Amino acid sequence: MEVRVAVAKINKYAVSESGDTLEMVERPHGGLSFVLVDGQRSGKSAKNISNVVARKAIQLLAEGVRDGAAARAAQDYLYTYRGGKVSATLNILSIDMDSKTFVISRNNESPVIIRTCEGGLLVLNEPSESVGVRKHTKPVITELPIAVGTVVIVFTDGLRHAGTLSGQGAYDPVAAANQLFADDIFDPTTIADTLLNEAVAKDLGRPRDDISLLVVSVLAAQGDPVRRL
Repeated sequence: MEVRVAVAKINKYAVSESGDTLEMVERPHGGLSFVLVDGQRSGKSAKNISNVVARKAIQLLAEGVRDGAAARAAQDYLYTYRGGKVSATLNILSIDMDSKTFVISRNNESPVIIRTCEGGLLVLNEPSESVGVRKHTKPVITELPIAVGTVVIVFTDGLRHAGTLSGQGAYDPVAAANQLFADDIFDPTTIADTLLNEAVAKDLGRPRDDISLLVVSVLAAQGDPVRRL
């Protein structure tokens, strides 16, 4: 099998810097971890917040700390650093080759969309709190086997809020992703670009918030075993 990853991002309209941060690190026991953080508000101040959280999580993951512990440490660090007055959403998606599983950690009201290897649709939408505001905030963690046919879609809340201020009606990423799967579209780049473009269209080309998408697909092995970025 072959695991492919794609990312698509866009800034809030008329704001020069995105408040979302995405970082990637190689896991010491095999695999990769992706950390996606959305800082409170937008622009430079939000970017500073998201950078702080992402750096803390990435540092610990690179040292072999488990995903849940890394998420809690990032939460505690932001809470202490900003006195509980600033929040951020945090998602960690790990391709753990030691356990042969996806490890999905959520501190985010936005769901994670999964197309299972059996072809079903799974939406991870259990209530989850942002980091940085309350003591002892914990991530919601889900673990799934890495199997051909699985697709995982992680995104910041700008995606699902698209269209709410333009009069177009809120964008529904779950329905949109389900339609792509029904059309046998599993390439992560195509999925990420399609969802982002549809959301931006809902905002009439002027995104009301930063939007970031991370898509991971497990496909049948194709070509050589070389790893490419």
